[in-house]
Amino acid sequence: MDRVIKKKFWNSRRIMIIGGTVALVALLSASVYFTSGKSKLNIITDRITISEIKQGPFQEFIPVDGVVLPVTTIYLDAMEGGRVEQKFVEDGAIMKKNEPILRLSNTDLELSLANQETAVFNVLTQMQNTKNNAEQNSMNRQTQMADVDNALKEAERVYKVNKKLYDEKVIGRQEYESSLNLYNYQVARRKLSEDILKQDGSSMKLQVGQSKESYERMQNTLALMRKKVGDLIVRAPIDGQLTSLDAEIGQNKNKGERLGQIDVMSGFKARVNVDEHYISRIFIGLGGECLLAGKNYKLTIKKVYTQVTAGRFQVDMEFNDSIPAGIRRGQTLQIRLALSDERNALLLARGGFYQQTGGNWIFKVNEKGTMAYKVDIQLGSQNPDYYEVLQGLQPGDKVITSSYENYGNIQELVLKNP
Repeated sequence: MDRVIKKKFWNSRRIMIIGGTVALVALLSASVYFTSGKSKLNIITDRITISEIKQGPFQEFIPVDGVVLPVTTIYLDAMEGGRVEQKFVEDGAIMKKNEPILRLSNTDLELSLANQETAVFNVLTQMQNTKNNAEQNSMNRQTQMADVDNALKEAERVYKVNKKLYDEKVIGRQEYESSLNLYNYQVARRKLSEDILKQDGSSMKLQVGQSKESYERMQNTLALMRKKVGDLIVRAPIDGQLTSLDAEIGQNKNKGERLGQIDVMSGFKARVNVDEHYISRIFIGLGGECLLAGKNYKLTIKKVYTQVTAGRFQVDMEFNDSIPAGIRRGQTLQIRLALSDERNALLLARGGFYQQTGGNWIFKVNEKGTMAYKVDIQLGSQNPDYYEVLQGLQPGDKVITSSYENYGNIQELVLKNP
């Protein structure tokens, strides 16, 4: 008796058909996936930097270097040229006002002083002679005036007697008129002598005044010459520390040449170099801070030098309150120069991504941390630590901030643990 044999469902032919169908579907899916326009790249997470977006205080600032200088520096220039004959102190000495620093010699200047002293003596002698001559001439004129007065009185007496006698017909007309003429002559002579005496007095006064003015001018010139010779001894103009002294025995110094400087030790400032890119944003009153010995010190811009040299300009910053202990002239400070007030902002850590994206987009990591996708962003101000995020990201988002140099046009990153 024949037995019916059941056909197997999973025969080889059916398995081949189903396998081929699955392979074809997989091939089509892979084709669609890899031609969808989103290229992918596998990335080991240990080789990238992932940063979290956070909300926090933000301040735009730039790091700058400042050199410590005294708040006030007085420069020492040679008031007169000469040869360095003697140094009273050495560089670094603490000086009191008017203390001598060094002595110069200038034979021409000293000879000029001697000649000026001789000229003043000659003018004084001439003035004394003029005064003596004027006084002698005045005495002679007064003696002559006394003689004229006496002659006038005698002529007046004779005239009055003769007039009386003439009225009484005792003497003749000739004798009377002779005495009258003599009297009139003596009156005119008296007036002329008086005018001459007054003129001589005015002339004498003028000569004495001119001689006195000339003598005073000569005295002023002499005082100036003595001051110029006195300036050959260079003295400290104020209390402070002598620095940068550039003078050696026997060295010749020209008038106006820099000899050194006096630093006032009452306080210090920082001379800061700033990139010219920020020149429009730097102004007096802008603040900054530096860290010394674990303590922050506040500084404020007090002066801006707008001259640009080698792409940089300078500003002077002074400490607001306390001055760091042990600070020294010439010391370099690392200063954070604030360009804005502190405010609350969305913060993105700085990284190498910016060089390739210009801050226009970034790779954002998904919640599972397995993929990273391109997202458009907008950044605002920045400082050496953070960018200010204006648009495109939220607090808690994670992004890749390391360099994108090797990513090319990759659209998505597949993140894999090592």
